[in-house]
Amino acid sequence: MDEIINVFPSALRPLCRVGFQQGIDPEEIRLRIGRPVMVLGKGREYYWNLRENRLQNHREGSYVWREPDMKETLSRMSQYSMYALEEELRSGFFTIQGGHRVGVAGRTVCERGKIQSFRNICSLNVRVARQKKDCARGLLAWIAQGDNIYNTLILSPPGIGKTTMLRDCIRLLSNGTADISAKKIGVVDERSEIAACFFGVPQNDLGDRTDVLDACPKAEGMRLLLRSMSPQIIAVDELGGREDCYAVEEALHCGCRILGTMHAQNTRELQEKVYLKSWLEKEFFGRFVFLSMDRQGERNFAVYDERMQRLC
Repeated sequence: MDEIINVFPSALRPLCRVGFQQGIDPEEIRLRIGRPVMVLGKGREYYWNLRENRLQNHREGSYVWREPDMKETLSRMSQYSMYALEEELRSGFFTIQGGHRVGVAGRTVCERGKIQSFRNICSLNVRVARQKKDCARGLLAWIAQGDNIYNTLILSPPGIGKTTMLRDCIRLLSNGTADISAKKIGVVDERSEIAACFFGVPQNDLGDRTDVLDACPKAEGMRLLLRSMSPQIIAVDELGGREDCYAVEEALHCGCRILGTMHAQNTRELQEKVYLKSWLEKEFFGRFVFLSMDRQGERNFAVYDERMQRLC
Protein backbone atom coordinates (compact mmCIF):
# COMPACT_ATOMS: atom_id res chain seq x y z
CA MET A 1 0.00 0.00 0.00
CA ASP A 2 2.96 2.32 -0.57
CA GLU A 3 0.94 4.30 -3.14
CA ILE A 4 -1.38 5.44 -0.33
CA ILE A 5 1.27 5.86 2.37
CA ASN A 6 3.47 8.05 0.18
CA VAL A 7 0.77 10.67 -0.50
CA PHE A 8 0.66 11.67 3.17
CA PRO A 9 2.96 14.27 4.74
CA SER A 10 6.25 12.64 5.79
CA ALA A 11 5.52 13.00 9.54
CA LEU A 12 2.28 11.02 9.16
CA ARG A 13 3.50 8.19 6.93
CA PRO A 14 4.70 5.90 9.77
CA LEU A 15 1.25 6.16 11.36
CA CYS A 16 -0.47 5.41 8.07
CA ARG A 17 1.79 2.39 7.59
CA VAL A 18 0.86 1.10 11.07
CA GLY A 19 -2.79 1.06 9.99
CA PHE A 20 -1.97 -1.51 7.31
CA GLN A 21 0.15 -3.59 9.66
CA GLN A 22 -2.23 -3.95 12.62
CA GLY A 23 -4.48 -6.48 10.90
CA ILE A 24 -7.30 -3.97 10.53
CA ASP A 25 -7.48 -4.35 6.73
CA PRO A 26 -8.47 -0.70 6.05
CA GLU A 27 -11.19 -0.12 3.48
CA GLU A 28 -11.45 3.67 3.73
CA ILE A 29 -9.39 6.51 5.20
CA ARG A 30 -11.49 9.62 5.91
CA LEU A 31 -9.69 12.97 5.99
CA ARG A 32 -11.71 16.03 7.09
CA ILE A 33 -10.16 19.38 7.97
CA GLY A 34 -10.65 20.07 11.69
CA ARG A 35 -11.77 16.51 12.43
CA PRO A 36 -9.94 13.37 13.57
CA VAL A 37 -8.56 11.10 10.85
CA MET A 38 -10.83 8.07 10.67
CA VAL A 39 -9.98 4.61 9.32
CA LEU A 40 -12.77 2.18 8.46
CA GLY A 41 -12.07 -1.53 8.35
CA LYS A 42 -13.87 -4.78 9.16
CA GLY A 43 -17.02 -2.84 9.97
CA ARG A 44 -15.36 -0.72 12.67
CA GLU A 45 -13.94 2.80 13.01
CA TYR A 46 -10.41 3.56 14.16
CA TYR A 47 -8.53 6.80 14.85
CA TRP A 48 -4.91 7.82 14.41
CA ASN A 49 -2.92 8.42 17.61
CA LEU A 50 0.21 10.26 16.47
CA ARG A 51 1.80 10.48 19.92
CA GLU A 52 1.74 6.70 20.43
CA ASN A 53 2.02 5.84 16.71
CA ARG A 54 -0.94 3.47 16.72
CA LEU A 55 -4.60 3.15 15.79
CA GLN A 56 -7.22 3.25 18.51
CA ASN A 57 -10.96 2.69 18.66
CA HIS A 58 -11.80 5.89 20.57
CA ARG A 59 -11.59 9.57 19.65
CA GLU A 60 -9.67 10.90 22.65
CA GLY A 61 -6.11 11.93 21.83
CA SER A 62 -6.60 11.24 18.12
CA TYR A 63 -4.86 13.22 15.38
CA VAL A 64 -6.89 16.09 13.91
CA TRP A 65 -6.43 16.67 10.18
CA ARG A 66 -5.17 20.16 9.35
CA GLU A 67 -5.42 22.40 6.30
CA PRO A 68 -1.63 22.13 5.60
CA ASP A 69 -2.02 18.31 5.69
CA MET A 70 -4.78 18.56 3.11
CA LYS A 71 -2.79 20.84 0.80
CA GLU A 72 0.31 18.65 0.86
CA THR A 73 -1.65 15.43 0.43
CA LEU A 74 -3.64 16.81 -2.53
CA SER A 75 -0.40 18.00 -4.15
CA ARG A 76 1.11 14.54 -3.81
CA MET A 77 -2.05 12.80 -5.02
CA SER A 78 -2.17 14.99 -8.13
CA GLN A 79 1.58 14.79 -8.71
CA TYR A 80 1.64 18.55 -8.10
CA SER A 81 -0.87 19.33 -10.86
CA MET A 82 -4.45 19.66 -9.64
CA TYR A 83 -5.31 21.05 -13.05
CA ALA A 84 -4.64 17.59 -14.53
CA LEU A 85 -7.40 16.17 -12.30
CA GLU A 86 -9.98 18.82 -13.13
CA GLU A 87 -11.94 16.62 -15.54
CA GLU A 88 -12.14 13.73 -13.06
CA LEU A 89 -13.07 16.04 -10.19
CA ARG A 90 -16.29 16.99 -11.95
CA SER A 91 -17.52 13.52 -11.01
CA GLY A 92 -16.55 14.05 -7.37
CA PHE A 93 -13.60 11.69 -7.29
CA PHE A 94 -10.27 10.84 -8.88
CA THR A 95 -7.97 7.82 -9.00
CA ILE A 96 -4.39 7.72 -7.75
CA GLN A 97 -1.60 5.31 -8.61
CA GLY A 98 -2.44 1.79 -7.51
CA GLY A 99 -6.10 2.21 -8.44
CA HIS A 100 -7.14 3.76 -5.14
CA ARG A 101 -10.17 6.02 -5.56
CA VAL A 102 -10.37 9.35 -3.73
CA GLY A 103 -13.75 10.97 -3.17
CA VAL A 104 -13.85 14.73 -2.54
CA ALA A 105 -16.17 17.21 -0.85
CA GLY A 106 -15.97 20.98 -0.49
CA ARG A 107 -17.10 24.13 -2.29
CA THR A 108 -18.14 23.45 -5.87
CA VAL A 109 -17.95 25.74 -8.87
CA CYS A 110 -21.06 25.27 -11.02
CA GLU A 111 -22.11 26.46 -14.44
CA ARG A 112 -25.64 26.01 -15.76
CA GLY A 113 -26.40 23.64 -12.92
CA LYS A 114 -23.42 21.36 -13.55
CA ILE A 115 -20.27 21.01 -11.46
CA GLN A 116 -17.23 22.38 -13.28
CA SER A 117 -14.63 22.08 -10.52
CA PHE A 118 -14.01 21.97 -6.78
CA ARG A 119 -12.61 24.82 -4.72
CA ASN A 120 -11.57 24.69 -1.07
CA ILE A 121 -11.63 20.89 -0.77
CA CYS A 122 -12.29 20.07 2.88
CA SER A 123 -12.89 16.31 2.87
CA LEU A 124 -11.27 13.31 1.23
CA ASN A 125 -12.35 9.68 1.29
CA VAL A 126 -9.50 7.38 0.25
CA ARG A 127 -11.01 4.05 -0.79
CA VAL A 128 -8.37 1.35 -0.62
CA ALA A 129 -8.29 -0.75 -3.79
CA ARG A 130 -7.81 -4.47 -3.31
CA GLN A 131 -8.19 -6.94 -6.13
CA LYS A 132 -9.43 -10.28 -4.81
CA LYS A 133 -8.24 -12.69 -7.45
CA ASP A 134 -10.13 -15.97 -7.88
CA CYS A 135 -13.09 -14.81 -5.76
CA ALA A 136 -15.31 -15.48 -8.82
CA ARG A 137 -13.83 -18.83 -9.83
CA GLY A 138 -16.62 -20.76 -8.10
CA LEU A 139 -19.23 -18.66 -9.89
CA LEU A 140 -18.05 -19.31 -13.45
CA ALA A 141 -19.46 -22.84 -13.57
CA TRP A 142 -22.94 -21.40 -12.92
CA ILE A 143 -22.81 -18.72 -15.60
CA ALA A 144 -21.01 -20.81 -18.25
CA GLN A 145 -22.93 -21.79 -21.38
CA GLY A 146 -20.72 -24.28 -23.21
CA ASP A 147 -17.57 -22.42 -24.21
CA ASN A 148 -19.22 -19.06 -23.53
CA ILE A 149 -21.31 -17.47 -20.79
CA TYR A 150 -24.96 -16.62 -20.37
CA ASN A 151 -25.87 -12.95 -20.39
CA THR A 152 -25.42 -12.36 -16.69
CA LEU A 153 -26.39 -9.73 -14.12
CA ILE A 154 -24.67 -9.62 -10.73
CA LEU A 155 -26.92 -7.98 -8.14
CA SER A 156 -26.67 -6.83 -4.53
CA PRO A 157 -27.15 -3.77 -2.31
CA PRO A 158 -24.23 -1.29 -2.22
CA GLY A 159 -21.05 -2.42 -0.46
CA ILE A 160 -21.44 -6.19 -0.83
CA GLY A 161 -18.92 -6.67 -3.63
CA LYS A 162 -20.61 -6.57 -7.04
CA THR A 163 -17.71 -4.74 -8.65
CA THR A 164 -15.14 -7.02 -7.00
CA MET A 165 -16.93 -10.09 -8.36
CA LEU A 166 -17.37 -8.51 -11.80
CA ARG A 167 -13.68 -7.59 -11.95
CA ASP A 168 -12.55 -11.14 -11.26
CA CYS A 169 -15.03 -12.61 -13.77
CA ILE A 170 -13.51 -10.31 -16.40
CA ARG A 171 -9.97 -11.40 -15.55
CA LEU A 172 -10.78 -15.11 -15.60
CA LEU A 173 -12.75 -14.96 -18.85
CA SER A 174 -10.16 -12.77 -20.54
CA ASN A 175 -7.36 -15.21 -19.75
CA GLY A 176 -9.47 -18.33 -20.20
CA THR A 177 -10.02 -21.25 -17.85
CA ALA A 178 -9.94 -25.02 -18.16
CA ASP A 179 -13.58 -24.98 -19.28
CA ILE A 180 -13.96 -21.67 -21.16
CA SER A 181 -11.55 -20.44 -23.83
CA ALA A 182 -10.13 -16.92 -23.54
CA LYS A 183 -12.51 -14.16 -24.67
CA LYS A 184 -12.12 -10.63 -26.01
CA ILE A 185 -13.75 -8.39 -23.44
CA GLY A 186 -14.66 -4.72 -23.67
CA VAL A 187 -15.11 -2.88 -20.37
CA VAL A 188 -17.02 0.38 -20.00
CA ASP A 189 -15.69 1.79 -16.73
CA GLU A 190 -17.77 4.93 -16.26
CA ARG A 191 -16.74 5.50 -12.64
CA SER A 192 -13.17 4.15 -12.95
CA GLU A 193 -13.90 1.43 -10.39
CA ILE A 194 -13.45 -1.75 -12.42
CA ALA A 195 -10.03 -1.14 -13.96
CA ALA A 196 -9.03 1.77 -11.70
CA CYS A 197 -7.15 3.50 -14.52
CA PHE A 198 -4.39 5.94 -13.65
CA PHE A 199 -3.68 8.28 -16.59
CA GLY A 200 -5.44 5.75 -18.82
CA VAL A 201 -3.54 2.67 -17.65
CA PRO A 202 -5.55 0.00 -15.73
CA GLN A 203 -4.12 -0.57 -12.26
CA ASN A 204 -6.15 -3.75 -11.78
CA ASP A 205 -5.43 -6.97 -13.65
CA LEU A 206 -8.33 -7.52 -16.06
CA GLY A 207 -6.63 -10.16 -18.20
CA ASP A 208 -4.71 -10.15 -21.46
CA ARG A 209 -7.64 -9.68 -23.86
CA THR A 210 -9.48 -6.83 -22.16
CA ASP A 211 -9.93 -3.31 -23.56
CA VAL A 212 -11.10 -0.52 -21.24
CA LEU A 213 -13.02 2.68 -21.90
CA ASP A 214 -12.29 4.71 -18.79
CA ALA A 215 -14.62 7.45 -17.48
CA CYS A 216 -16.96 6.86 -20.43
CA PRO A 217 -20.78 6.98 -20.17
CA LYS A 218 -22.08 3.42 -20.23
CA ALA A 219 -24.50 3.64 -23.16
CA GLU A 220 -22.12 5.48 -25.47
CA GLY A 221 -19.24 3.24 -24.40
CA MET A 222 -21.08 0.04 -25.24
CA ARG A 223 -21.91 1.34 -28.71
CA LEU A 224 -18.33 2.50 -29.27
CA LEU A 225 -16.90 -0.89 -28.29
CA LEU A 226 -19.25 -2.65 -30.70
CA ARG A 227 -18.10 -0.39 -33.53
CA SER A 228 -14.39 -0.48 -32.84
CA MET A 229 -13.17 -3.40 -30.72
CA SER A 230 -15.28 -6.45 -31.74
CA PRO A 231 -15.72 -7.73 -28.18
CA GLN A 232 -17.21 -11.14 -27.47
CA ILE A 233 -18.29 -9.94 -24.02
CA ILE A 234 -19.08 -6.41 -22.84
CA ALA A 235 -18.71 -5.81 -19.10
CA VAL A 236 -20.32 -2.83 -17.42
CA ASP A 237 -20.94 -1.79 -13.82
CA GLU A 238 -24.21 -0.50 -12.34
CA LEU A 239 -26.69 -0.58 -15.19
CA GLY A 240 -29.94 1.21 -14.61
CA GLY A 241 -30.95 4.10 -16.85
CA ARG A 242 -33.12 4.01 -19.96
CA GLU A 243 -30.16 4.66 -22.29
CA ASP A 244 -28.15 1.88 -20.63
CA CYS A 245 -30.96 -0.57 -21.33
CA TYR A 246 -31.26 0.45 -24.99
CA ALA A 247 -27.50 0.03 -25.45
CA VAL A 248 -27.58 -3.42 -23.81
CA GLU A 249 -30.30 -4.53 -26.22
CA GLU A 250 -28.25 -3.29 -29.18
CA ALA A 251 -25.26 -5.30 -27.97
CA LEU A 252 -27.38 -8.42 -27.50
CA HIS A 253 -28.80 -8.13 -31.02
CA CYS A 254 -25.20 -7.95 -32.31
CA GLY A 255 -24.38 -11.32 -30.76
CA CYS A 256 -22.29 -9.91 -27.92
CA ARG A 257 -22.69 -11.30 -24.40
CA ILE A 258 -23.32 -8.92 -21.51
CA LEU A 259 -21.76 -9.23 -18.06
CA GLY A 260 -23.08 -6.48 -15.82
CA THR A 261 -24.07 -5.42 -12.33
CA MET A 262 -27.11 -3.69 -10.88
CA HIS A 263 -28.40 -2.64 -7.46
CA ALA A 264 -31.03 -5.08 -6.16
CA GLN A 265 -31.29 -7.07 -2.96
CA ASN A 266 -33.65 -9.81 -4.11
CA THR A 267 -35.84 -10.99 -6.98
CA ARG A 268 -38.75 -8.79 -5.87
CA GLU A 269 -36.65 -5.62 -6.10
CA LEU A 270 -35.34 -6.76 -9.48
CA GLN A 271 -38.81 -7.27 -10.89
CA GLU A 272 -39.88 -3.82 -9.71
CA LYS A 273 -37.29 -2.05 -11.86
CA VAL A 274 -39.10 -0.36 -14.72
CA TYR A 275 -36.57 -0.97 -17.48
CA LEU A 276 -36.02 -4.62 -16.57
CA LYS A 277 -39.57 -5.82 -17.14
CA SER A 278 -39.11 -6.30 -20.87
CA TRP A 279 -35.76 -8.05 -20.31
CA LEU A 280 -37.41 -10.50 -17.94
CA GLU A 281 -40.33 -11.07 -20.32
CA LYS A 282 -38.01 -11.64 -23.29
CA GLU A 283 -35.55 -13.67 -21.20
CA PHE A 284 -32.57 -11.67 -22.44
CA PHE A 285 -30.52 -12.69 -19.40
CA GLY A 286 -29.90 -16.33 -18.63
CA ARG A 287 -28.34 -15.84 -15.20
CA PHE A 288 -29.03 -13.56 -12.25
CA VAL A 289 -26.47 -13.71 -9.44
CA PHE A 290 -27.51 -12.28 -6.07
CA LEU A 291 -24.66 -11.54 -3.63
CA SER A 292 -24.98 -11.37 0.14
CA MET A 293 -22.65 -11.05 3.12
CA ASP A 294 -22.87 -13.16 6.27
CA ARG A 295 -22.00 -12.03 9.80
CA GLN A 296 -18.42 -13.25 9.43
CA GLY A 297 -17.93 -11.02 6.39
CA GLU A 298 -17.97 -13.91 3.92
CA ARG A 299 -19.54 -13.28 0.52
CA ASN A 300 -22.16 -15.76 -0.72
CA PHE A 301 -24.09 -15.98 -3.97
CA ALA A 302 -27.41 -17.38 -5.18
CA VAL A 303 -27.94 -18.02 -8.91
CA TYR A 304 -31.27 -17.85 -10.77
CA ASP A 305 -32.08 -18.69 -14.39
CA GLU A 306 -34.04 -16.64 -16.93
CA ARG A 307 -37.36 -17.79 -15.42
CA MET A 308 -36.23 -16.75 -11.93
CA GLN A 309 -35.86 -20.36 -10.83
CA ARG A 310 -33.10 -20.76 -8.27
CA LEU A 311 -30.20 -22.95 -9.39
CA CYS A 312 -27.98 -22.74 -6.30
